[in-house]
Amino acid sequence: MADLARVAGVSKITVSRALSDSPLVNRETRERLQALAQKLGYKLNVSARNLRLRRSHTVAVIVEMKPSHDRTMLDPYPLILLGGISQELTAHGYSVLLTTRQGATAAAVQAADGLILLGQGSRQDAVRRFDKLGLPMVVWGAPGEGDEHVVVGSNNRQGGSVVADHFIALGRRNPVFVGNPNHPEIFDRLNGFVDALAAHGVKPLLIRRDEFTLASGMDAMYSLTERQVPFDAVFACSDLLAVGAIRALNKLGRSVPGDVSVVGYDDMPLAASSLPPLSSVRQDWQEGGTLLARKVLAMIGDKTVNSEVLPVELIVRET
Repeated sequence: MADLARVAGVSKITVSRALSDSPLVNRETRERLQALAQKLGYKLNVSARNLRLRRSHTVAVIVEMKPSHDRTMLDPYPLILLGGISQELTAHGYSVLLTTRQGATAAAVQAADGLILLGQGSRQDAVRRFDKLGLPMVVWGAPGEGDEHVVVGSNNRQGGSVVADHFIALGRRNPVFVGNPNHPEIFDRLNGFVDALAAHGVKPLLIRRDEFTLASGMDAMYSLTERQVPFDAVFACSDLLAVGAIRALNKLGRSVPGDVSVVGYDDMPLAASSLPPLSSVRQDWQEGGTLLARKVLAMIGDKTVNSEVLPVELIVRET
């Protein structure tokens, strides 16, 4: 680097910044130094620099969900969140190391400067597991009472509440909630749903389903029908569950929304393209991803960071 600086007639720090694409060096100088470095065969030793600085300039992003045929990594969750995260981290000179829960024991993850966890796991088991890495960590999910982790997520209680108000306005008196409240986000959705319905003297039925899949949604409807449980509304904690519920109801000869109103959660493209188009609670994943990245960068910089909750919106369609 000293030789290159001498040839170019600039300081070593200018060479370092230019080769790192730092905005502190104007574009013309950056391009000149980069071209000169290429001509002379000089490459910045990133590993040595990071070792000297005790930084890897990498943030590990762990997707807690277990991908399946129905629920893939190509869905808006987690893809849009990842887009917001990557854009923000890249703009600040950080690399993104993407992995799943199963691959999170890799040495590269442990060497990262910070960690973003997408999903808390059942009873927050994923959070507890990755606490052991001792890295600055930001979590996508729902902040729990007394939880000291920095959490970014949607207002899940609000999501449950707006669905309850929607069902009451439609005159529904026997609603069902489908999901697994062991997950903090689902727990908040259920509580918001229950509390809003209670104000109208209505008590929903909880159908526990661990998998957020079409098959699981269908199975929930078949189970209710076999037990001859009366219901006229279904609030599914994901769009896949909701679409599965609608398919089963159609096969059972019950019309949607004539006999049963159905609302999902996430407002995936699947919701708008399903038949009939699915009403769903929309989350702002792009903003969520950006906030996750900003907060983990602030923590890496030893700044005080607080949890943040984003508003949601009920998108009413034909179900």
